[in-house]
Amino acid sequence: MRFSDVHFSYGRKRVLRGVDWELGRGISGLLGPNGSGKTTLISLAVGALPGRGGITVGDAGTSGPNGGASPSLGYVPQSFSLVPGMSVLQTAAYAAWVNGVPRRECEDAARRALGLVDLAGRAGERVRALSGGQRQRLGIAAALAHEPRVLVLDEPTVGLDPAQRLRVREVIADLGQDRTVLLATHLVEDIAYLCRRVGVLVAGRIVFDGTVEELTGLFEDEAPEDGRALGSAFERGYERLVRRWGAGE
Repeated sequence: MRFSDVHFSYGRKRVLRGVDWELGRGISGLLGPNGSGKTTLISLAVGALPGRGGITVGDAGTSGPNGGASPSLGYVPQSFSLVPGMSVLQTAAYAAWVNGVPRRECEDAARRALGLVDLAGRAGERVRALSGGQRQRLGIAAALAHEPRVLVLDEPTVGLDPAQRLRVREVIADLGQDRTVLLATHLVEDIAYLCRRVGVLVAGRIVFDGTVEELTGLFEDEAPEDGRALGSAFERGYERLVRRWGAGE
């Protein structure tokens, strides 16, 4: 997945200012403070907004300026609705059909996707019977049912309890082994746990693109500015990076 000189404005307010970022196979995290443009960049990537520049998804599919999501992409938004009375299998099969899978192949596609998120054993249950974490995994299965090569996840563990969050993380880690996954979140512990690389978006630009270890080490030789050392080294590195670029350094 590649972002090439991506710009976007709401009226006169410039939100994205020439974003260049390339994601390979594995899990890449997108971090940024409120107002940095994360939501806008994700919306452009999945074809929900038109913008200026190029966004290439997979080997051939493109979304972005012309609108419309690539068939090579699966997307799980932060908030999504499921029909309580539908079965788990019906939900994933319907998603497969909506995303272009021939009707006769939708059930098999749904079963494969449910297997990827460890819900195959609950295929016949109603959605209303699922826990919050299981519903989140079903949302991921629905995004995977048409077998996209790129998966975009927006805040996939927000609102889950610790046990549910861990299970969803395990599922995401498995999915990143053979596809490109873009994980947008404000939970730095998800990034530190899951991501091969991380991009930090500040004031509409990617100001850092590297490994978690590289970001952690950026300021490791500097003493805490307030004399304390709260949070992980990764959290402190991220906070200082945002502070410096937000101040225009």
